[in-house]
Amino acid sequence: MSLTQAQPASGREARETVTPAVDLVLGASACCLACIFTNPLEVVKTRLQLQGELQAHGTYPRPYRGFVTSVVAVVRADGLCGLQKGLAAGLLYQGLMNGVRFYCYSLACQAGLTQWPGGTVVAGAVAGALGAFVGSPAYLIKTQLQAQTVAAMAVGHQHHHQSVLGALETIWRQQGLAGLWRGVGGAVPRVMVGSAAQLATFASAKAWVQEQQWLPEDSWLVALAGGMISSVAVAAVMTPFDVVSTRLYNQPVDGTGRGQLYSGLADCLVKIWRQEGPLALYKGLGPAYLRLGPHTILSMLFWDELRKLAARGQHQGT
Repeated sequence: MSLTQAQPASGREARETVTPAVDLVLGASACCLACIFTNPLEVVKTRLQLQGELQAHGTYPRPYRGFVTSVVAVVRADGLCGLQKGLAAGLLYQGLMNGVRFYCYSLACQAGLTQWPGGTVVAGAVAGALGAFVGSPAYLIKTQLQAQTVAAMAVGHQHHHQSVLGALETIWRQQGLAGLWRGVGGAVPRVMVGSAAQLATFASAKAWVQEQQWLPEDSWLVALAGGMISSVAVAAVMTPFDVVSTRLYNQPVDGTGRGQLYSGLADCLVKIWRQEGPLALYKGLGPAYLRLGPHTILSMLFWDELRKLAARGQHQGT
């Protein structure tokens, strides 16, 4: 049974129904587990998306070239641990964003909203927007920490944070509470489109795989296949917003906390298109898919399996 089925039916469907509160815990836990494995890809993706910022193609040095070469470059500059830069902030973001996202989506399912035409997409988008807003400060710090490196390999603005708590303190002191949500205008549409694509395509793909009866109905391979299909859609629609979000979060700010390079989502899109070309909106697509693909597969697989265990535990207790 997919998350889109709001009310328990019978047999297997009834056994996999859990409460929104349980979905909050399971969704956050699953995505945090996935984050541990995919964070190195996030570091590489962030560096590639910041490389050549607002410069025409071919006019800037490229210390990061492709996925494998970029991984080697990160290790040489920052050591092996450099591949896990920003992990603490990443885990905080995944827990906050996905806890809220899965909770709100589960509420929509429970209310029967996802049974309406287009309801799955709308519910996924709204749940993603709420999650992105709550998790925005953590994503801001994650992006800035992952961009930091030695001067010879630096791309984008360098913020020189020492830790997650140090970054929070610096931003709070210099920009106030609003500074922690700077760049949220790019994060909300990013997660809206990604969440809608992920939740809608995962549910549909998983149901389709079950209908084909290629795999045992209760097998974890069903969720794996659904996640593989879902990850393609997520990477395709999310990458341009991902590039914009990275730029907005990492840009330097003036004394009033305003961005010095971009004024917002639309301004960032236009400047990238005009100065770097339309393909720049897909910078880091390879690592982005390699990150989004395993992350989508792992998070949806972990979530689906944890959900089955929780639902069976509830069923046995009644």
